[in-house]
Amino acid sequence: MVGNDIVDLKEAQNASNWQRPRFLDKLFTELEQAFIKGAKNPFLMVWRLWSMKEASYKLYTQIHPSRFFNPKSFECTVVNNSGFVKFKDFQYYVETKITSNYIISEARLERQKLNSEIIKFITTDYNNQREELKSKLLGTVGRAYYLKKNEFNIPTLVCGKEQINLSLTHHGNYGAYAIG
Repeated sequence: MVGNDIVDLKEAQNASNWQRPRFLDKLFTELEQAFIKGAKNPFLMVWRLWSMKEASYKLYTQIHPSRFFNPKSFECTVVNNSGFVKFKDFQYYVETKITSNYIISEARLERQKLNSEIIKFITTDYNNQREELKSKLLGTVGRAYYLKKNEFNIPTLVCGKEQINLSLTHHGNYGAYAIG
């Protein structure tokens, strides 16, 4: 099982004002806010923590299919390029990669290296991006597979009776998939 999340840094810079009053209080715990305030680049830390939370949420909902919004309940700890996220009685290991263009995080139940496939989209249309990501994924795993989503919109790859967990993400000009 795997969860991933990508943040296009240019899109985040243009579309979000993370410094507005109460933004940090709504999404981040006191520990996480301390990471942000102590960071060399608070902007990058905000979006790193957010991607860690999102990736962990996607992993959690694969195990416990549901939909909810409670980002403060997913508490992140950062250690170099790794970290972990605690939620209820679960702990997820997260690997993060930060480039000049994007931040990507991948959450797993056990420590593993980041293995998401990153895609730079050729189109800006959201629906076309979704199809481009799906096409790239199916081109990698083979056309015998198809993508199925359950009632909570959680994707799996299906081929006959075989079902494989995966996570899909896209934001701005970038998308990624990770196969569990």
